[in-house]
Amino acid sequence: MTYRNLEECIIDLEKHGHLLRIQEEVDPDLEMAAIHLKVYEAGGPALLFENVKGSKFRAVSNLFGTIERSKFIFRHTWNVAQNVIALRNDPIQALKHPFKYIGTGLAARRALPLKKLGGLPASFQEIQISDLPLIKHWKEDGGAFVTLPQVYSEDPDKPGIMNSNLGMYRVQLSGNDYEMNKEVGIHYQIHRGIGVHQDKANKQGLPLKVSCFIGGPPAHTLSAVMPLPEGMSELTFAGLLTGRHFRYSYVDGFCISSDADFVITGEIYPGETKPEGPFGDHLGYYSLTHPFPVMRVHKVYARQNAIFPFTVVGRPPQEDTSFGELIHELTGGAIKQEIPGVKEVHAVDAAGVHPLLLAIGSERYTPYQPLKQPAEILTMANRILGTGQLSLAKYLFITAEEDQNIDIHDIAGFLTYILERINLRRDIHFYTNTTIDTLDYSGTGINSGSKVVFAAVGEPKRELCKEVPGILQGFKEARMVMPGIVALQGTKFTNYTEAEAELKGLSDAILAKGEISACPLIILCDDSDFMSATLNNFLWATFTRSNPSHDIYGVNSHYENKHWACDNIIIDARVKPHQAPPLLLDPTVAKNIERLFAKGASLNGI
Repeated sequence: MTYRNLEECIIDLEKHGHLLRIQEEVDPDLEMAAIHLKVYEAGGPALLFENVKGSKFRAVSNLFGTIERSKFIFRHTWNVAQNVIALRNDPIQALKHPFKYIGTGLAARRALPLKKLGGLPASFQEIQISDLPLIKHWKEDGGAFVTLPQVYSEDPDKPGIMNSNLGMYRVQLSGNDYEMNKEVGIHYQIHRGIGVHQDKANKQGLPLKVSCFIGGPPAHTLSAVMPLPEGMSELTFAGLLTGRHFRYSYVDGFCISSDADFVITGEIYPGETKPEGPFGDHLGYYSLTHPFPVMRVHKVYARQNAIFPFTVVGRPPQEDTSFGELIHELTGGAIKQEIPGVKEVHAVDAAGVHPLLLAIGSERYTPYQPLKQPAEILTMANRILGTGQLSLAKYLFITAEEDQNIDIHDIAGFLTYILERINLRRDIHFYTNTTIDTLDYSGTGINSGSKVVFAAVGEPKRELCKEVPGILQGFKEARMVMPGIVALQGTKFTNYTEAEAELKGLSDAILAKGEISACPLIILCDDSDFMSATLNNFLWATFTRSNPSHDIYGVNSHYENKHWACDNIIIDARVKPHQAPPLLLDPTVAKNIERLFAKGASLNGI
């Protein structure tokens, strides 16, 4: 079936055993988020909170908590959506397989947005921000946030729905200096569509009209995070995945989604910012307080019996992990069309998505040379790091498709493949003083950091150690992480001047003991037991806590014609004083929510 609204989805999920109702009163201040996290970790169902303290509206979370449930929600429109995207990427397929795509044109036509006459839908009523479930997710958050918003803006130079942007940019509803019911904060990362619209509005000296849709059919939520092929709007895709037109109207010059549960309208004026944050984010740390655009609230609407959807982000995996998997399945072929020669790119969820990319390309530039070295894949690396959200990455490990058994989603196996083949004096390439993820605090300032590419092709150059080499056994708490990677425990990081001296001493001490080519990567960390306990610990701590230009050192490091080279890589993955604090559950809240899991309570048995 296709859902006309969020309520229909919830009824369908409950009917098939994918949703539980929580009838007890629950506090939106930390309790709802803690419940969500506990149920998500247990692989539990979607949750409908029927009694939210301080609000007459219900709330729902964990809709996309498993990939299986996510696909169940879109089971009747999934294949058609895949086919349409595939045709946008490779139109010739329609000629090669006409019967496979016979229904695609009709589906695409139904997907076009449909303008409704008459202004505000009859089922909508005007409310205040203070009427909403004001959900605070983590203890140090600056206030209540909308975590599944669909933020809509139009191009000031070419207004209209087909030149609009629909993005998922968190919205701060309360706290800090925001005047309740009159102002909200809009946080967006660099390279986002709304930023382009705001820049154009600023140049015209005009406010940017913004509508924040909350709820509606689940396809509308997913559409707000989709990296779509050039020329396909998020609203068209929303209609495609919903199986019916995205219906909208205009009220006071603001776009209103007829199927949303809530709509917040307002304007962002040139130069107006206020402190936004902190906010517990998907890297597993707080994003700190920074000036971001403030939106002056015009009006807020709620449909009859509206339901407020939310999620909780934190150290991955979390519910947004399912978004990543859905996006990959729907658009997996798009990168091949955008960057010729690239076979696959994997943004590693366990490392916080943007910090770490793995990629497979082709290597066809020098087929006549007996000794292979990275060539074509280096041009692809440049394209990857200059493409959309991929440009926010810090670490890129890339190889060529010489071995058909390479699995880019077998992260340990892929890294092993690279480390066996990389020439550490030739195949490490840095990009300094450039942009990184707004949420990443490993760099020199907000949006500011560096990148590095590790490229490797050809036959293995070394056999990787599977035990701590004798040369490293004398160093503090040396632990094996995985083949070829050893973690060493260091002292507390103080500043980069001292760190540089420490790392020089460490590299000199290793060099003095002899050569250890079997261990190409050494990690200096705060806790080597934690670092080596699981692959996910290694991925998270190493790649979220290091800035390549500042934190990569090497044994026998030197420059050859301005190219940095070494015998063994050392990454300083210790927590730096300027980095944001990690997310930790409040023990009092964790204890309080146990009442809902007790015998006879709504969540007993989960």
